[in-house]
Amino acid sequence: MKRKKSAAVLLLAALMTGCGSESSSSPVRETSASVPASVTSADITSSSLTSAGAVSEAEPGDTGSYRQISQEEALEIMRSESGCIILDVRREDEFAAGHIKGAICIPNETIEDTPPPQLPDKSQLILVYCRSGRRSKEASQKLADMGYTDIREFGGILTWQGETETGS
Repeated sequence: MKRKKSAAVLLLAALMTGCGSESSSSPVRETSASVPASVTSADITSSSLTSAGAVSEAEPGDTGSYRQISQEEALEIMRSESGCIILDVRREDEFAAGHIKGAICIPNETIEDTPPPQLPDKSQLILVYCRSGRRSKEASQKLADMGYTDIREFGGILTWQGETETGS
């Protein structure tokens, strides 16, 4: 499956060559990218992109990627699975003003290239959120790049329908 996604990204890159600031009257540029015949246009979706802020639809256990899920899926996981970490990556003052019940706070700005001490198990399921979804995507990718293998990002607390609490 990884090969198919890689090929899909190559195909998309080949198709996008020529896009940009050139005028529409410019000829289409040829590309030397080779895409296996087994890759079809159906294989190319926004979920197969892994750069420029796109989200990877990786399976848990894939290194270097994370999975975006709906808030409904996140809520169901919180209700049904024990041992998962709910990670709020907003600033501490935002966290104190209101957060998802049971969440821990590690601000996105503090996540760099060293695994946070609060997350010692790189294979543990980690559900990541922020205010609107931007910082949670950034933090999820940083964690995946450090070798965490079961990261699921679910957007922001602004649209959260589940239980919240205040304080730290």
